[in-house]
Amino acid sequence: MAINIRGNKDGENKHNDTYTIPGRGVVSRTQLVREIKVGKHSNHTITKINGREYVKAKPDNKTQNNVNKL
Repeated sequence: MAINIRGNKDGENKHNDTYTIPGRGVVSRTQLVREIKVGKHSNHTITKINGREYVKAKPDNKTQNNVNKL
């Protein structure tokens, strides 16, 4: 289970086509979405934007675990 998943902002309009998981490396958006759907990363969830599914951290009061840091 990954705690800190980072969006790479490498897609059109800086959307995340890939994500980086520390200790694992770069993972495609579609692969990571599949992993979250089967419960591999319980601190993260899926959101749909313009018909495409993206990864996001579940809401809490922490900013250090957000997928896209500001």
